Amino acid sequence: MEDLYPSRKKDQPEILERKDPVIHTDRSKDNQAPISKEQLDSYEKNGFLQIESFFSDDEVTDMQKAIFELQDSNKDVTSDKVIREPESDDIRSIFHVHKDDNYFKNVANDQRILDIVNHLLGSDVYIHQSRINYKPGFKGKEFEWHSDFETWHVEDGMPRMRAVSLSIALSDNYTFNGPLMLIPGSQNYYVSCVGETPDNNYKESLKKQKFGVPDEDSLRWLTKNGSGISVPTGKAGSITLFECNTMHGSTSNITPYPRNNLFMVYNSVENRLVEPYSGGRKRPEYIAVRESGIPAMS
Repeated sequence: MEDLYPSRKKDQPEILERKDPVIHTDRSKDNQAPISKEQLDSYEKNGFLQIESFFSDDEVTDMQKAIFELQDSNKDVTSDKVIREPESDDIRSIFHVHKDDNYFKNVANDQRILDIVNHLLGSDVYIHQSRINYKPGFKGKEFEWHSDFETWHVEDGMPRMRAVSLSIALSDNYTFNGPLMLIPGSQNYYVSCVGETPDNNYKESLKKQKFGVPDEDSLRWLTKNGSGISVPTGKAGSITLFECNTMHGSTSNITPYPRNNLFMVYNSVENRLVEPYSGGRKRPEYIAVRESGIPAMS
């Protein structure tokens, strides 16, 4: 299959224009969408959309209880699905929760979510990846600037930009506790990065990403060309939907306030993974779903 978005193949970075739509359903059908035209406009323009108070207080309480129960039950577990901080045994992320835990399977298949992502992607969807991210007060580490699609394309073989990431805030997001930062408009440009992907790169990149990280000049260009940097804040229960190519990252958390979230990726069933464009080995199923990539329930 032709590589429309080459990366990690040259010794100089390059900024390429996007070749796919941001919203895959015909915009003439906006009146059939589960969200407003203004929200669709914002998502298409900026590459992300925050919806506050998407989940009720009771739902948030249940999710918070569930993520900490899962954290406690995995405290002493040795598993590739449990990612720990590079300088400690603190749990950074737990992967594949939509398959390994019935509660989170139900959250992933919440019809309110599916209605939105189905409309944005113009098709049925399946979960490409799921995980819980923990960023405790004082100790939570940063996530480097990156486009998810660049990694999923190069290392997993995702052909086109037809996936949506969903972050469910399970603690209050402030501007100072290591929140998600996004570059509005960056979804329209693809940063082709430098550096050949090492074998089994995921074992290190899930702790601290080094390959697929854009260069400083490209990041300056994206922020100047777009609208700077946006930091969605809000109460637990808010959701942020962001297009798979939107550049994003987060700082470390040196405050007393934790920042935890449930992260799920919805990929179009018409955009299933092929061989990794890096030519390397396929990453494990718990990171990049292949075998169980059936449509989410509807």
